[in-house]
Amino acid sequence: MSTGSPAALVEPAVAARRRDRRWPPRLPLAVVVVLLLGAAFAPWLAPRSPVEGSLGERLAAPMWMDGSRPGHPLGTDRHGRDTLSRLLYGARISIAVSVVGITLTGTFGVFVGLLAGFLGGWVDTLLMRLVDISLSLPGILIAVLLSVVFEPSFTNVIIVVVFLLWPSYARLARGETLGIKQQDFVALARVAGCGSATIMVRHVLPNLAPSILVLATLHVGYVIVLEAALSFLGVGIPPPTPSWGVMVADGRGLIEQAWWVSILPGIAILVTVLSLNILGDWVRDRLDPKLRQV
Repeated sequence: MSTGSPAALVEPAVAARRRDRRWPPRLPLAVVVVLLLGAAFAPWLAPRSPVEGSLGERLAAPMWMDGSRPGHPLGTDRHGRDTLSRLLYGARISIAVSVVGITLTGTFGVFVGLLAGFLGGWVDTLLMRLVDISLSLPGILIAVLLSVVFEPSFTNVIIVVVFLLWPSYARLARGETLGIKQQDFVALARVAGCGSATIMVRHVLPNLAPSILVLATLHVGYVIVLEAALSFLGVGIPPPTPSWGVMVADGRGLIEQAWWVSILPGIAILVTVLSLNILGDWVRDRLDPKLRQV
């Protein structure tokens, strides 16, 4: 009885795997969709105000535990503020920091890397030394210094995000540009009379988009953790603004008495960042030409 050649048995499995990789992983995608919907509709989904509390309802337990209170499905913190409401509004902070920070970081970093890679010479040397200097300075120290000069704020978090991440985009854009400017279509554009600015914008920059998009996707989870860490240290989003890092910091002295105050926002950070990283890996597999060939 013939069982077929090994190649005939392997090909269906390979084809099925390729079909599965066309679509993003379902569970991480569902988590991200729920996060986005929760943040977008937080004013309608939140049962209470995220900043106003009642001392008579302080440290109420979640609804599945003894000591719970009606209207607080995930309990309250030490000021009587609803945990679910603060989680929903905290998601808005995390998404806003990620979108604004990565947009500014990517724009500035890609601009620097594009100039360095395309122009070369002393421009490349100068800009890459700025990248090296930026990489040598600790971001947490910069955040602490900013909090001393200015009060903790959303703007300080964005400055730290841009300061920490722009060298990554600059290096990636420079490396990609060095290869792209050697392509035939760039030489043809020069022959056609296009200037350097036109070639960079019309011909080089569009070819950088897939790599930049992959890096930006992978950085979303990192930015969320960074914002939470800065807020936890007191140099990020100032209280009583609902931020996941602020919520973890508020409950760190209440772990034994009211574990949900810190643990629930910690779980939100963990699940969100893990889901975003998995989706980022999927985007890299789909857009990276080298990985598509594997």
